[in-house]
Amino acid sequence: MGVRLPVVTLAKQILSRSASTASRAASTSPEVPRGFFAVYVGENQKRRFVVPVSYLNQSLFQDLLRKAEEEFGFNHPTGGLTIPYRVDTFIDVTSRLSSS
Repeated sequence: MGVRLPVVTLAKQILSRSASTASRAASTSPEVPRGFFAVYVGENQKRRFVVPVSYLNQSLFQDLLRKAEEEFGFNHPTGGLTIPYRVDTFIDVTSRLSSS
C-alpha cells in the first residue's frame, strides 16, 4: 500500500521527467507561453493542446492526470504530458473548466 502524492506534485514529476525529451522536441514545436503547459491528447493519433497551469488545481483535470499516470506512467514519448482520452472528451472537460 503506497502513499499517493498530491496531484500537483505528481504533475510536476511528470513534466520534469519528460523535460529532457521536451528539450529535444523544442526545436520543432512552438513555444508554450508562461503559465501554460502542453499536453498531448488522443487514443491513437495525438493532438497537442496548450492549457493553463491553473487546471492542475481542478479535480476534473486531476482525474485526467491520474488516468494518464495509470496508462503511461512517467515516460511520455511525445516529450509532453500524454492524456489517453478521446480529443472530444478532453475538449468537453476543458471547456467545463474554463467556464467555471
